[in-house]
Amino acid sequence: MTIETYDGFHIERDAESGIATITLDVPEKMNRISMAARDQLAGAFADLGGDDGVRVIVLGGAGDKAFTAGGDIPGFMTRTPEELSHLARNVAAAERCPKPVVAKLHGFTFGVGLVAADDTVLGLPEITLGMIPGSGGTQRLAHLVGLSRAKDAILRGRRIPAAEALQWGLVAEVVPLDRLDARTTEIALELAAKAPLALRVAKRVLNLAYDAPLHVGLELEGLAYGLLRSTDDFAEGVAAFTERRPPNYTGT
Repeated sequence: MTIETYDGFHIERDAESGIATITLDVPEKMNRISMAARDQLAGAFADLGGDDGVRVIVLGGAGDKAFTAGGDIPGFMTRTPEELSHLARNVAAAERCPKPVVAKLHGFTFGVGLVAADDTVLGLPEITLGMIPGSGGTQRLAHLVGLSRAKDAILRGRRIPAAEALQWGLVAEVVPLDRLDARTTEIALELAAKAPLALRVAKRVLNLAYDAPLHVGLELEGLAYGLLRSTDDFAEGVAAFTERRPPNYTGT
């Protein structure tokens, strides 16, 4: 296990399991993310994405109060309007990363934020500060839950409890808080056992085709399907299925 420390978060890499864990680690400030941390997180996701020893990334928050309370609000005043206009690129680093990313949510999850504990409360409260969500929040939320729900949440600065977030499709699963760590580990290990190239391609196809017309998505899917036919992992998957044994994927 190796640990790397950054501005407000740290990364643990477990070579045996292939799981890297990013922990937002400013519990006394409810894990608010500084401007420096935003830049460093983007670089960290790029680095983990290129590390062949990492198969899955887990993102969590230290302490028992919050995953994150969002950005460090006074820090916004230290950056120029031009710099702030590009914040969405930093927040989208997890989406650009080719590895699966499991967000372990608990407590308050505001601003930047799928497993959620039942005490999780999501929200985009920027409107209460005379601002709007500026890291992709308006667009991503509307795409995920529809325009009406997005307006309701953003214009009112409304907090969304875990059960409602699950209903809206903002999280994939809600578990009791005392099961959060164990369930996250179960999912991460399940993903780590899958074929790395197939995971990478599936994530990319899903992200790229999400806004595309159906015929474009189907064409992209077909091309990716044909590409994976030539991989050693696919041959191993077929052999393991035929021989009725667990597959041993190497990422080639």
